[in-house]
Amino acid sequence: MSGSIEQGTSQTHGNTHILHFLVRLPRPMEAVWPALATAGGLAGWFTEAEVLEPRLGGAVALRGLGAGQVTAWDVERVAEYTVEGGGRIRFHLERDGDDGSVLRLTHEFQGEGESEPRWRTRFEKLIEQVEQVEP
Repeated sequence: MSGSIEQGTSQTHGNTHILHFLVRLPRPMEAVWPALATAGGLAGWFTEAEVLEPRLGGAVALRGLGAGQVTAWDVERVAEYTVEGGGRIRFHLERDGDDGSVLRLTHEFQGEGESEPRWRTRFEKLIEQVEQVEP
């Protein structure tokens, strides 16, 4: 099994933009979770987490996006970071068969800072990163 990135969707409500992506990953949730919920994992494909307290209400600071807090946390399932300047970034993992997982991304933000192509490039890096994890 290899990873795939399904077509993203984009909505705009006034100055608020919401991007949704579904990414199929070739590893189980337990192997993907560290890439979404640890400073080292995020740095490998998304951005450096200068601060990350892995718990609901914990502090988070994502390079280039800003500081804020962890606004949802369900171990091996949901990590959501809300940061000033970067908006709300929600990673939701689900099982996909015996050996895979599905990542549902929701990114809600103000202004024009993010784009579907930029997320697609990040997800290509994520797929490469998790493919290197031992099954």
